[in-house]
Amino acid sequence: MTPKLIITGFMATGKSSVGPIVARRLGWEFVDVDTAIIARAGKPIAQIFADHGEARFRQLEREIVEYLTNDRRRCPVCHGPHPQVISTGGGVLVDEANCVALKRVGVIVCLTARPEVVAARVGRSKAKRPKLTEGGKPTLDRVKELMAERADAYARADLHVDSSDVTIDQLADNVISNFGAVAARRVLP
Repeated sequence: MTPKLIITGFMATGKSSVGPIVARRLGWEFVDVDTAIIARAGKPIAQIFADHGEARFRQLEREIVEYLTNDRRRCPVCHGPHPQVISTGGGVLVDEANCVALKRVGVIVCLTARPEVVAARVGRSKAKRPKLTEGGKPTLDRVKELMAERADAYARADLHVDSSDVTIDQLADNVISNFGAVAARRVLP
């Protein structure tokens, strides 16, 4: 079975919420790429964007993905590659190098949700999401615009799971069952 389950998708689709649940159920380590970026930079993502721009954020994101995908630790039980559930930021797959590196080590599960659901979920946290505030457009319009811009990147994922109308526990069940079906067919180094 593949040693990594990578959870990605648009903002507010449940990546950071479902990741720890999935990891706990599988008995695997959980890593959140955005949390790792914040730790490395010593500041919140919105502040990284404000102080250094999106290019610096994407560079940090690429460095974290490279570090995680080059992890040579072994599982103490099966001695295969160290199993992890990795939640990424919503734009990680836009970078082709990130996509290739993540696919090399695991199965990429892209969480989806209808634009109206995402807009409702982001609610008052819009200021913490730099990509949403660009252009000063209404939230729903900006969500639709960003989703369209990233559609090709998200299409690169191995599978898609809709989070629109399910609880977080149901989403975890869906992620694990879909991942299991794909992972059973893929054996990675």
